[in-house]
Amino acid sequence: MDLPIVVGVDGSEPSLRAVDWAADEADLRGVPLNVVYACLWDRYEGAALARELGKTSTQVLPQEITGAAVRRVLGRHPDLRVTADVVFEDPESALVRESRNACALVVGNRGRSGLAEALLGSVGLTVAAHAHCPVVVLRGSHDNQATPPVHGRIVVGVGESAEDSAAVRFAFEEARRRGVPLEAVRAWRCPAHETTDHPLLADAPARLHEQNAEETLAKALRDAPRDVELHRRTVEGHARRVLVDASHGADLLIIGAKRRTGHLGLQLGRVAHTALHHSACPVAVVPQPA
Repeated sequence: MDLPIVVGVDGSEPSLRAVDWAADEADLRGVPLNVVYACLWDRYEGAALARELGKTSTQVLPQEITGAAVRRVLGRHPDLRVTADVVFEDPESALVRESRNACALVVGNRGRSGLAEALLGSVGLTVAAHAHCPVVVLRGSHDNQATPPVHGRIVVGVGESAEDSAAVRFAFEEARRRGVPLEAVRAWRCPAHETTDHPLLADAPARLHEQNAEETLAKALRDAPRDVELHRRTVEGHARRVLVDASHGADLLIIGAKRRTGHLGLQLGRVAHTALHHSACPVAVVPQPA
């Protein structure tokens, strides 16, 4: 049985945009879509959703939120298998639990808390840090769609541990499904204490670090499918800045996040944290066992 894509909704506009994107992705994969509303309250004050439902009151019931989301999905993809669940629990716990039986989980970049668009809401951050499946956070200018490609490019960040990278495998699959090129990026830096003023040796340390980055990239991509157009790029600079820069003009930025057994804290490094807050396109965080 195909594992579904799960999308978290709360009635906010960002969550409804996430529904659109998740519906496209589910249709692309040929898997079901499960719409999940999780909240500790049985009423939602939402003027925008109330208008969409034609209600004079701004109070909206959970079943109305999921019902509106399902109709939105079927209006977009009439043949898609779609279900809906209402869970009276905090969204973070509910969505992390749902991720155990999902092929991917999709959330908006912020919920109904009214936080600034530039910042990721607490639900998205917590779910991305603890989910058991890849999490897609709808950042940036994605035009509410996964397909057709807007920019025609997917970017994956390649980290230090290039062997058996779950993020790279996920990126291969996404590029193949969408029929777009995959750009694999490896950032590198030359520490200041390794530089020299000698004119004949000035570039030697930097070149060594660049070669190491190229070798890491080659190892990570050695099992690349032949039907995926692949572009390799090494860039000098902090990985978090390099990947945010690369997100401009991309349809999806894919990064890995290590899951440390028994660790209860926020399992996101600086690179993932920065991408989730500042990427110009949707970000897929793929869990990688430590």
